Amino acid sequence: MIIYPAIDIIDGQCVRLRQGDFTQQTTYDMSPLALAQEYANAGAEWLHIVDLDAAQANGNNNLDSIAAIAETVAIKIQTGGGVRSVADIEQRLAAGIQRVVIGSIAVEQPDTFCSWLNQFGAQHIVAALDVERHADRWLPAVRGWQQITDRDFFDLLAQLNQAGLTHLLCTDIGRDGMLQGPNVELYRQLQQKFPELMIQASGGVDALANITTLRQHQIAGLIIGKALLDGRFDLRAALQLAEPSGA
Repeated sequence: MIIYPAIDIIDGQCVRLRQGDFTQQTTYDMSPLALAQEYANAGAEWLHIVDLDAAQANGNNNLDSIAAIAETVAIKIQTGGGVRSVADIEQRLAAGIQRVVIGSIAVEQPDTFCSWLNQFGAQHIVAALDVERHADRWLPAVRGWQQITDRDFFDLLAQLNQAGLTHLLCTDIGRDGMLQGPNVELYRQLQQKFPELMIQASGGVDALANITTLRQHQIAGLIIGKALLDGRFDLRAALQLAEPSGA
């Protein structure tokens, strides 16, 4: 399993939101670059960075900050937020980013997303499907989690999988930033239905035991944000529990 320490950026600052709500923001007194270096020093090989300004307004608002991390910190980066076009992908890859994370387009324009898989290579693209439970269905959110769609999550994922998707980042929005543990049952279902995907779990991580549990279900990656920022546990300890997957 790969551990992805998460850095969310608004106006060049490290922040965390509760359940994707921009009105429930916590700002941390450390620059994204300094935090990235701290995570790299602890042994992390990957970072997950979200440009929340771009997620709300499109564009690449904090790309300069992310590019600075890619240039100066010895760590691989996957990043998303506001990726809506071929140019957005090209700019991020040109900035030294290894994987571009795409959410809204994957949900709203899956044919376009699938064409990007072919154009850029599945190794450089991550589908970020952030979901909420409604009755007996999981529904994806778009536009920085501001809108819930009526597209069935598993049906959509089947289409993307058939097109060659390799990397899936799935967040249970109800768990995000809540420190109540990840939705293990959701990830278990994903692994059973799509065993060939490299699944990254996100949302709710609150203890080192979460790593062991998800690893037992063959989950390839785990995004950890608030638990690290709030000092719930040490990143070095988390990395020691995670097995290298080679992804």
